[in-house]
Parts: sequence; C-alpha cells; structure tokens
Amino acid sequence: MSLLSRRALILLAAAAAADPRLARGAPRLREVARGLRFPEGPVTLADGSVLLVEIARGVLTQISSQGEVRTVARTGGGPNGCAIGPDGAAYIANNGGLAFREADGRLAVSGVPDDYAGGSIQRVDLETGACTTLYRAASGRRLSGPNDLVFDGLGGFWFTDTGKLWPRSRDNGGLYWAAVDGSEIREVAYPLLSPNGIALSPDRRTLYLVLSPQRQIVAYDIEGPGRLASVDGRPVARAVASLGGAGLLDGLAVEAGGPLVVAAVLRGALLVLSPAGELIDTVPVPDLLPTAVAFGGPDMRTLYVTLANTGRLVALDWPRPGLAPLYRR
Repeated sequence: MSLLSRRALILLAAAAAADPRLARGAPRLREVARGLRFPEGPVTLADGSVLLVEIARGVLTQISSQGEVRTVARTGGGPNGCAIGPDGAAYIANNGGLAFREADGRLAVSGVPDDYAGGSIQRVDLETGACTTLYRAASGRRLSGPNDLVFDGLGGFWFTDTGKLWPRSRDNGGLYWAAVDGSEIREVAYPLLSPNGIALSPDRRTLYLVLSPQRQIVAYDIEGPGRLASVDGRPVARAVASLGGAGLLDGLAVEAGGPLVVAAVLRGALLVLSPAGELIDTVPVPDLLPTAVAFGGPDMRTLYVTLANTGRLVALDWPRPGLAPLYRR
C-alpha cells in the first residue's frame, strides 16, 4: 500500500480520525490485537493464532487466539506479504521499506525511506526466527517492491511486485514466479501498473491479481510451474472486475465456493465479488485502510482483516467458508 501521494495520505489520516461513519459505530467485529505498526499479510495457523507482518516495524509478528503479541523475526525493510510454504517456513514479500507519517496515533505512507535498497523475497524459520534472503533480483533487474505471494503446489510461488512511487517518477510493477528452494525466479508479466493482492481459485488453475490504482481484478490461466496461458509469448489476462469510485484495491482472499473478497482502501470496506466479477456485497470496516484479509478458524468461517491506519487485527464471522491455504502450519 504505497501508491498515494504524500498530500493525499496526510489528508487521509485526518479524514480517518473524523469519519462520521466510524463515529456512528463500526460493524460488529471482534478486535484481536491493537498497537500494531501498519499490519499486512495475515496468515492463519492451525492453533488459532495469526501471523502477520508489521511494515513500519520491519518484523514478522504472531498473535495468539487470546490476543498475545510476540515478535517472531526481524526482517528489516518493509515486510508486506506472508505465506506458509511446503516446508512449514514463512515466506515474506519485502517491499524494501516505506516512509510513514503519524498523526493522532494513525499511520499513513508518505513515500520511500532514505535507506531503501531494493526489495526481496525472504524465508523465515518459525522455530528459530532466522531470516534468509532468497531473491533480490529477477532477469538481472533488482526487485523493487514485492507485495504479496501465493504458493501454487507445483514447487513454487507467484508474487507481485508493486514497484515504487517516487516524487516525480514510478518504478513499474510486475508478476513473478519463483522456486521455493531459491534456485529459480522468473519475470512472467512486466510491466504492470502497481499489481497488489494475489490469490488462486479453488481448483488452483486460475491466478487472480489485483491492479490497485486501476481498481481492477484480472485473472490468468495457469499452465504449469511459472507458466501462464500466453499468446506470442505474452501472458493473457482476462478482466474479472473493474470497480468504479475512489480509492485503491489491496489484499485478496477467495471463498471455498469461488467468490473473491478484496480490501478496498479509502472506502473502508471489504468488497465481495463473484468469480465473474459481479459485486455481491460491501462489508464496512472501522478503518479507511483495510490492507489484507485471510480466512481461518476450525471451519474457515472467520475472516481476519488487517487495519493499517489504526494498527489493528480484527476478525468477523463470515457467512461462507473461505478457501483453506494450500500449506498450513
């Protein structure tokens, strides 16, 4: 979530504090934890706890079912997305760092930090907290801002690189595939305009991708490890949804029956879409910056949402089960 101008983000922080909708009362959500520093990338674990990253602290955090918060690993940079791999480790999409501005206890992104040195993909041993960097570049080009990732069950994972927004220029984003063991990384689709959330369909044959500032969701057909359906060597994307209104789209999760749940930044809501892109429901949340969503609970009917502006993790009972992660610890 690094696409807004500095001025817009400052105004956003002030607007969030004074939003009359929030003052009237938020949806009936259960607050799991607070005091987090721009949380993102929630991952549910079998014991009922949740892993997530805190971008502004540069850490991987675990929150127990009782709300106890502990630091698992210090990743540095800007950990943005997280997923459990086939080896039981946590894999991190690290955007390389973001600068933040704080007003009235609320955080907003204000640009790129002075110590930014590029993005990376990292592996965290959850037993020891040891953090290893797997990839810093693809096709000879430095990763700019890895954002989110999803495992495909074919020996690797797909991830988005959102790029970076500079005061007078923009680094392009892209879609990548990488092997779990650090042996291979492929630039699959480039350039893309700020790709963000990423997820697989229930049959794991379709890759969903959020194009954040365009407020679009596109889909690709997966043909094999690191391979998408292509024409003349270029991956073919089909439009799933083009949503109007203001704001951005961020993290994405999929229900077991196929509908998509996407976090809508600035709208302070979760949007539920059919696989064909029809808007099924809009679920408000008490923060203008919902960044990511993940299903959990014994029946996968609990939806966890990271609220970045106010630094909280919340959960709500969902009317339908979510798609279980391919790998779960």
